Amino acid sequence: MSDTLHIEVLNGPNTNLYGLDPEGPYGRLTLADIEARCRNKAELLGATVRFNQSSSESMLIDWIHEARGKADGIVINGGSLSYTSIGLMDAMASFGGPSYQVHVSNVFKREAIRHHSFISQAVTGCLIGLGPAGYEIAIEAIVQKLRGH
Repeated sequence: MSDTLHIEVLNGPNTNLYGLDPEGPYGRLTLADIEARCRNKAELLGATVRFNQSSSESMLIDWIHEARGKADGIVINGGSLSYTSIGLMDAMASFGGPSYQVHVSNVFKREAIRHHSFISQAVTGCLIGLGPAGYEIAIEAIVQKLRGH
């Protein structure tokens, strides 16, 4: 493993709408704002980030497959696919490094359908309801896990 860690940050359906309804469950920050914060956090920790968003389940699965053997860790916000996609769960289970699922809102205060995530069964841990900071905390957790801190 090189000294510089590489982390994939993957975002699913509707995450591209963050910030458009500041009074809604996702707050004021846009996905571009979150990406900038992730890049800053990774740089401070000596890591790099590739940040992607797609509403396509197959694209997300393809990115996870590409990350095998190339990325040191994955942060994933599967959006609504978190609750429906066995394909994403299987893809995440195939990734050998640390991985964290992020949900900006507290899904347990929302509709009951959001209380079970298939992805959560295949990741190292989950950060739920911490707002956009959950992404940065997940990046830090990956770096600490890989560097043995």
